Amino acid sequence: MSKGPGLFVDIGKKAKDLLTKDYTSDQKFTVSTYTGAGVALTSTALKKGGLSTGDIAALYKYKNTQFDVKVDTDSNISTTFTFTEILPSTKTIASFKVPDYNSSKLEVQYFHHHATFTTTIGLNQTPGVDVTATIGTPAIAFGAEAGYNTTSGKFTKYTAGISVTKPDSCASIILGDKGDSIKASYVHYLDQQKKSAAVGEISRRFSTNDNTFTVGGAYAVDHLTLIKAKLNNHGRLGALLQHEVVPKSLLTISGDLDTKALEKSPRFGLAIALKP
Repeated sequence: MSKGPGLFVDIGKKAKDLLTKDYTSDQKFTVSTYTGAGVALTSTALKKGGLSTGDIAALYKYKNTQFDVKVDTDSNISTTFTFTEILPSTKTIASFKVPDYNSSKLEVQYFHHHATFTTTIGLNQTPGVDVTATIGTPAIAFGAEAGYNTTSGKFTKYTAGISVTKPDSCASIILGDKGDSIKASYVHYLDQQKKSAAVGEISRRFSTNDNTFTVGGAYAVDHLTLIKAKLNNHGRLGALLQHEVVPKSLLTISGDLDTKALEKSPRFGLAIALKP
């Protein structure tokens, strides 16, 4: 694949990951292992409120092909095939779900030194089509996204974005929800490994005049321990502690608190991921 501007979905992704990834108020336990044939097996148990769910996933890679299947406790079977370089500079992703066949889709990604394109088509009787395009370089990129409903003949979404990336920082602006919302974010890295960082994000919805400003950060205490925190202008505070107990085995403790309603109990989550 080329070293171009990246996909449209990557615009603003670094800030989003810092503010949302690994934060949880649920109890989650994950165990991963590898078979002698090279199959990665992952079992996950999740308790959310009074409801417990689980799933088992298998991932197998062979040359330029990746096969991923997941079965959950609701008897849903999700299957994804990923083919790299069927045609030069392309990646093809086909996903199916049983019994919900209407969620099946086919995605084709094309990578160029100065542009990337994706097309996603729903594999059902009333297929929707999503198209994205990004032009630029790894340092600066402009992108757009559009969704079209072939049954109604109307656009379901259109979004535009820009990102600027430097060795120690990145910034992005996204105009979304058919022009009804705008989001701007900035990430500044505090070390060369990019494990410690500060992030700020502001979003506005024009139809409701609702503004949200969020600041957060991540701090690597050492090579095994990471602390993250975030706070928005509505008084929602979140924090997490993640520690690598043994190589590739992570213990994550997180919680969130509404500082404007301190009489309410804070919510805490626990996630354990064990890998060989």
